[in-house]
Amino acid sequence: MPIYEYQCPKCDCRFELMRPLSKSEELGDCPKCKSPSKRAMSRFVSRSKSDLSMLSHMPAGGGSSCAGCSSSNCSTCGGG
Repeated sequence: MPIYEYQCPKCDCRFELMRPLSKSEELGDCPKCKSPSKRAMSRFVSRSKSDLSMLSHMPAGGGSSCAGCSSSNCSTCGGG
């Protein structure tokens, strides 16, 4: 089930709701003030192959793995 982002027009709270595609355009109730809120433009990240090669030098969470997986040795990042 997709996760949609919403922004409250009253208190400016930004929140997410998981709901079926059939309800994607319905208003969502703000968790703080309960005001009906419209969907917001979702922010997303796009990474290129060169970005992934830089991640192999930055361990995730202080461990020895890259941010792309939980392994310390994979073909994607060449870690290990």
